[in-house]
Amino acid sequence: MLELRPNCEWCDCDLPPASDQARICSYECTYCATCVETVLHNVCPTCGGGFVPRPIRPVGAEGNQKNLGLANRPASTERQHSPWSRAEVDAVSASLRDVPPAKR
Repeated sequence: MLELRPNCEWCDCDLPPASDQARICSYECTYCATCVETVLHNVCPTCGGGFVPRPIRPVGAEGNQKNLGLANRPASTERQHSPWSRAEVDAVSASLRDVPPAKR
């Protein structure tokens, strides 16, 4: 189950569970759309993969699974911060940004 991390790991802006600005890699590194586009250039500095919009978890439990939803499975409140320097991010991004994520 996704953690739904509460912030952008680069600029630290809030990314609440219903945010349509949250982007994640396959390891759930979480960044805002602006940082993915302007700083990371769709290259995760941790794994080198690309980013996709983070799914929005419904607030209530619907359908057959009454134990789901944010009310029963809350988002993480632990803020994460990128361990990478701007120089490291720029180097990884420069080497991979022109390679489609599926070919990295």
